[in-house]
This record gives sequence, C-alpha cells and structure tokens, in this order.
Amino acid sequence: MSRFAFGPFTLEQLPDAAKALLDAFPQARVFAFHGQLGAGKTTLIKALCIALGVKDHTSSPSFALVNTYESAHGPVHHYDLYRLRNAQEAFDAGLEEAVWSGEFCFIEWPERAEELLPEDGVNVFLEIVGEERNIKAG
Repeated sequence: MSRFAFGPFTLEQLPDAAKALLDAFPQARVFAFHGQLGAGKTTLIKALCIALGVKDHTSSPSFALVNTYESAHGPVHHYDLYRLRNAQEAFDAGLEEAVWSGEFCFIEWPERAEELLPEDGVNVFLEIVGEERNIKAG
C-alpha cells in the first residue's frame, strides 16, 4: 500500500488533510488511528466524516464505543477502543462485522483489537509538532 504524509498542518488546514487522506487511499474503508492522547484522532475523524458528507453531529464514542453516521457513501462507523480491556470486548461491540462490511470504519486505539482488523486497513499515525500536527499513513 502506498505511503502518505501530510503536514505539519494547523487546525484550519484539517479539512485539506482529511480530503488528502481519503484521496490517497480511494479504495480503503478501514482506517486505524494511532497517536497519543490529544494528538487529534477524534478531530481528524470528524473532518473525515464531513469530507464524506456526514450531516449528523459527530462526537467521540468514548463511552458508547461506537457511533454510526449516515454519509453520502453509506454508513460510517467510528470506534474508540480506549476503554477496552481486550479484543473480545471490541468483537462484542461489532467491530469485526463493521470492518468486513465494506463500509467506512474509523478506529481509535486499534492496538486494543489488532487481531480483528484486516491486513489491508490503513494505519494512520498522528504526531504533535508544537501547535501543529503531522499525519503519516500506509
């Protein structure tokens, strides 16, 4: 899979970063987001949802584990696995079904359920650089 880099960028440039990420992986539907707390994973996913035409209010699924939105491209699943203890809890939350559905699936803290993720998913790494962010993906 091709490599992608974008940044450093500011919050104002986030829509451009989201569009560039989707354009770089036009066939991808599963994106796994890595980065420390506060790196901007949820904020980037919100921008990706807007780029996909989601009209609903998007929010972090930290307590619900998953939020599903309707977009111009079909359902978009946003998982936040931060609070999970093991992959079984992710399975119980429907992660395996979502990643194999052919629908967009954005996953924060994917290392908590790596065995449920497809090998052809896109790993997205966010890095804090002062007040800006870098994205690397592949």
